[in-house]
Amino acid sequence: MSQSPPRISKAVIPAAGLGTRFLPATKATPKEMLPVVDKPAIQYVVEEAVSAGLDDVLMVTGRNKRPLEDHFDRNYELESALEKKGDAERLVKVQESSDLATMHYVRQGDPRGLGHAVLCAAPHVGHEPFAVLLGDDLIDPRDPLLQRMIEVQETYGGSVVALMEVAPEQVHLYGCAAVEATQDSDVVQVTGLVEKPSPAEAPSHYAVIGRYVLDPHIFAILRETEPGRGGEIQLTDALQKLAEAHSTAATAAGGVGGPVHGVVFKGRRYDTGDRGDYLRAIVRLACEREDLGPDFRAWLKRYVAEEM
Repeated sequence: MSQSPPRISKAVIPAAGLGTRFLPATKATPKEMLPVVDKPAIQYVVEEAVSAGLDDVLMVTGRNKRPLEDHFDRNYELESALEKKGDAERLVKVQESSDLATMHYVRQGDPRGLGHAVLCAAPHVGHEPFAVLLGDDLIDPRDPLLQRMIEVQETYGGSVVALMEVAPEQVHLYGCAAVEATQDSDVVQVTGLVEKPSPAEAPSHYAVIGRYVLDPHIFAILRETEPGRGGEIQLTDALQKLAEAHSTAATAAGGVGGPVHGVVFKGRRYDTGDRGDYLRAIVRLACEREDLGPDFRAWLKRYVAEEM
């Protein structure tokens, strides 16, 4: 009797980057802790994982990332002060982050790329499929991308990446996928991946964005993957090897590690890794908040009118 595949319960969040694009703000503050309206960016990512049913979260951190651990830990002194003041509303907000999930941490040590950061998670993940969420991409909770990716992984097996169609002049900023159609309109099979190609070399306009659901066989491939672009171990290179090995139905049926599929995402995504997009994300999210939106939108209209 065949066993059903294990339920995906673990999320890995690489958070060891230096955040140099946001200096000097990130000189002493991790970029993941920069606020998006009134929550640090990293909390949105953990909330997304939890909403998809992933209650075991491993953060891959580096030096000067202790504030991440503190944020998701209890702060009894602050909670006691708020309780004594009778400030129940803020007390709930403070406790939210520490009650979200079971949090674990491992240090990456040498910053050797996203592939190496994922490889650092191998002892914790073990032999189960798992999700990887990059903190620079915030996905609107009204567009449940990760849930859909988990469904696709359970249907097709192997690994699943999130894809978004971008303009030709933007493909050089992303990993780009060569794809074939499947029976599902929002799912494609990935037959190849190119890291940050020129527009002329790009196999499509489908860019890989920061969500992955990975088969644990990816770890064995990462251990054998040589440093690529930028002298780093690229997750894209490891996925490319899997995609090549499973680019036909015949090999996909019986190969180790399974095929690579992509979920084509057409929802709301906020890029907080770029200063301009970070500001736009704050404005968009603030405008949609019931408590802030009405007054903020009114002010924004006046401001724009005055500047025109």
